[in-house]
Amino acid sequence: MSMYFHLRAVRPAELRDDVHRLETLFRDDRDTVRARIGRHREEMLDHRYLDHELLYAGAPPHPAQDGPRVDVVLGGRPVFHSAQGMPPFLLLTPERVARVAGYLQRANFTALWRQARDDLLPRYGGPAAEPAARGAFARAHRNLTAFYTRTAERGDAVVKWLLF
Repeated sequence: MSMYFHLRAVRPAELRDDVHRLETLFRDDRDTVRARIGRHREEMLDHRYLDHELLYAGAPPHPAQDGPRVDVVLGGRPVFHSAQGMPPFLLLTPERVARVAGYLQRANFTALWRQARDDLLPRYGGPAAEPAARGAFARAHRNLTAFYTRTAERGDAVVKWLLF
């Protein structure tokens, strides 16, 4: 089973606690999703999305407590799904999106990588695989920065959901 963590830019008026309406935001075909990704209106992380969370929000014993870095991946106000076992939607207001965009624009990827490197590398093949792993995280960082920046420029909100 493939899992993808989707981040979708929406107009602020679409940010409602209506599970059915939120579900419809994620029912598009692959070509439509790819087109939105190309326009930085949607972003997708694969099943290793929790590793991206670790890159930004940190891990115990020194995780970030609050602020925009905790909103990059798993941050947001949850809207719980009515079906048992389904993950919640996570909603970010335009104000929180703007803070995340500012954080990502200022973030030093090398410093983020250095902080998370020892926790991440064993999952990706160890030191020999570092160039490839670091490159993949750097690309995702650039994509997330472009997504949040474009979304903030338009004054939009973000809805996140883990799809199986």
